[in-house]
Amino acid sequence: MLDGVRRSCVESPDRNAFFIRDRFYSYRAFAEAICAIEDVLRNNFAEERNIGILAYDDLETYAAVFATWFAGKTMVPLGPSSPPDRNARIIEEAGVKVAFSSRSTEGLAGPLTRYGTDFVCTANLALAGAVPETRRISEDEIAYVLFTSGSTGIPKGVPISHGALQGFLDAFFALGYQIDANDRFLQMFDLTFDLSLMSYCVPLMIGACAYTVPSDGIKYTHIYRLLEEQDITCALMVPSILAHIRPFFSEISLPQMRYSLFCGEALYDDLVSEWSRCIPNALVQNVYGPTEATIFCLTYDCHRECANKTNNSIVSIGRPMQGTGVLLIDELLRPVGTGEKGELCLSGRQLTPGYWRNPEKTRDAFFLHDGHTYYRTGDICFSDPDGDLMYCGRLDHQVKIQGYRVELSEIEHHVREITGLNQIAAVTCPDAAGNTTIHLFLENYRGEIPDLIAGLKTRVPPYMIPAKIATLEAMPLNVNGKIDRPALSRRAQNPS
Repeated sequence: MLDGVRRSCVESPDRNAFFIRDRFYSYRAFAEAICAIEDVLRNNFAEERNIGILAYDDLETYAAVFATWFAGKTMVPLGPSSPPDRNARIIEEAGVKVAFSSRSTEGLAGPLTRYGTDFVCTANLALAGAVPETRRISEDEIAYVLFTSGSTGIPKGVPISHGALQGFLDAFFALGYQIDANDRFLQMFDLTFDLSLMSYCVPLMIGACAYTVPSDGIKYTHIYRLLEEQDITCALMVPSILAHIRPFFSEISLPQMRYSLFCGEALYDDLVSEWSRCIPNALVQNVYGPTEATIFCLTYDCHRECANKTNNSIVSIGRPMQGTGVLLIDELLRPVGTGEKGELCLSGRQLTPGYWRNPEKTRDAFFLHDGHTYYRTGDICFSDPDGDLMYCGRLDHQVKIQGYRVELSEIEHHVREITGLNQIAAVTCPDAAGNTTIHLFLENYRGEIPDLIAGLKTRVPPYMIPAKIATLEAMPLNVNGKIDRPALSRRAQNPS
């Protein structure tokens, strides 16, 4: 991967590498920024391994990511908008002693510096006309550590090796995408979200341009504008973004789009069918993968001429990519048969070696089967006779109500069919007696709640009827454009 990025800098210095906040940046400017930051790393922090990066949307931040890798170190992204105490916990967990920021570091005192971390501002470093040099890096060396939410409130670190990242890139290109330096890639994700890596690593490897989405303002309006004004040809997005621009589908025509990929959430068939009419020349794919299996590792090609494979209106997540193994198991870790529901488990080159300094969590999530290490995703799926996987919901969305097992995604499916809405979410909340109840949230619902309940009563048993239903003007979204379910759960518990 680094060889490819260096080659782009050497062979195409005047081509555009990034489009950030309405400004183009060349590969020459990108290479110079990388070298300036790498010089600081080598001259001042040669012994440090894990390098923090405040993940802003600017050239210096992307340059810091690659400077870290070219210097043979590990990148630990920190969210600038995350609570300082959370970032401080990540700094402590990862042992980060130096962090780079493209903005002034004056406001980073307090929680972020309590562990003696040095913060270096990259905005005004002296640039020199140079390109970064690659070095031999072992596949086992860690490329980055991403911290996801943990069930105990402590961020959970997921280390990804250079071998796993290269495994993803090899599998990605093996899918046969016809892409080159003339393509224009959308990069809509926060750099603390692993889907961002595909959105900037792939174009930089082939000398193409990545078009980034500003972190401020309304994300879907920025995306809408970029898709139309910049003739984006390749886009990986979360489905929630489509739901927000759906009212404008009749006005959207993107004949230049060639690849439209979706990941991170369930993709609904009606939504993708309508979107396909906006992008008449594009391959639409539903892709799947947890952070622990490096970006994504399953793909399903959506159809235009015939019906897509679905379960509860959710488009199939498809089959494993090159190098990924798949296993569906029951509660006793026994493989299940075709058509039977089981927990999806993954193996292969793209897998993390385990959670960062958390052997107990690693033991819970990984197991050996037929000599291969598998990761338990917590997702419930079943396989059809063709080997395509159907997503049924999360294990942690499979709750017990009055002793019955209930999948919240099933309730959401029926509500979508009744209301015609796409932005809905069911969460659980304890009542005054401590019993688990279901709370349903709908975005911009104009119908009558009693009519919705009456419709649900014709489709699901009484114990699956939500105890409370609330209408919101807009669903809360996290930094990556997904519905913020934890925020909805907090709202259910504290409706005032």
